[in-house]
Amino acid sequence: MEERIQEALSSIRDAIQMDGGDVEFVSYDGLTKTAFVSLQGACVGCPASVMTLKMGVERTIKKVAPEVENVEAV
Repeated sequence: MEERIQEALSSIRDAIQMDGGDVEFVSYDGLTKTAFVSLQGACVGCPASVMTLKMGVERTIKKVAPEVENVEAV
């Protein structure tokens, strides 16, 4: 599961880095089916980071790993 999540993040990392941010995989909780990621760089404190997390990161992870039900930033 972690490899698939890492693969999903790699596929969108360039787009996030173009805006000065980054995203890093932290962990996956199989009980709650939640992936935890860390938004970094320009994403920290950015008002659009929630949109990046839900519409970009979460959507991409769910496409590669449909078992993931939630993605949360830590």
